[in-house]
Amino acid sequence: MTIPRRSWRGAGALVAAAVVGLTGGVISAGPAVAHTPTWAVTCSEVTVDLTNYTSDVPNTVTVSVDGKDLLPTETFGREFHKKLALPDHDKPVTVRLVVKDADGDGKHSIDQTKTAEVCEEEEPTPPPSEPAPSETPSTGTPEPSATPSGEPSESAPAAPAPSPSSPDLAETGSSSTTPVIGGAAVAVLLAGGGILWAVRKRRTAQN
Repeated sequence: MTIPRRSWRGAGALVAAAVVGLTGGVISAGPAVAHTPTWAVTCSEVTVDLTNYTSDVPNTVTVSVDGKDLLPTETFGREFHKKLALPDHDKPVTVRLVVKDADGDGKHSIDQTKTAEVCEEEEPTPPPSEPAPSETPSTGTPEPSATPSGEPSESAPAAPAPSPSSPDLAETGSSSTTPVIGGAAVAVLLAGGGILWAVRKRRTAQN
């Protein structure tokens, strides 16, 4: 029995339509089952990445730290990306992430907690030590010594007294003995005159 060519063509079209329909169904179903909630917590921040959610429904996300809102409830569509800084803390704190999937029965909703440890303080790096400056001779003008006072220093040696045995200074035309010699000569002259006068008077008296 021979099958007409038209029948073959019709069968091929049906197979192709079935393949396209199946592929389209897989593609359209993909995003609905590919919800990807990812989040990470460090000592200083929280990172939240939510992808492949249904875009036309009001999905919500909330982040809290020890019961206090760090991110109040926020609505998102297909994707949500956020990086949040943690408040300063001196002891470990509990971070809670709540994601509500509004598509269908909400089976992709999550409610998870993680612990944020205390950040270790980094020790400050000491500055590099500076090499000691080499001692070089000073080229500047030396500072003058203290101004000498008008009075001689008590520690200055006294001027030596002239020695009695030292030779006399050279005469300069006069001497300290000249008045003495002159006075002696006058006395001799006066004495001689007196003696001469006395002798004459005696002779006169005898005659």
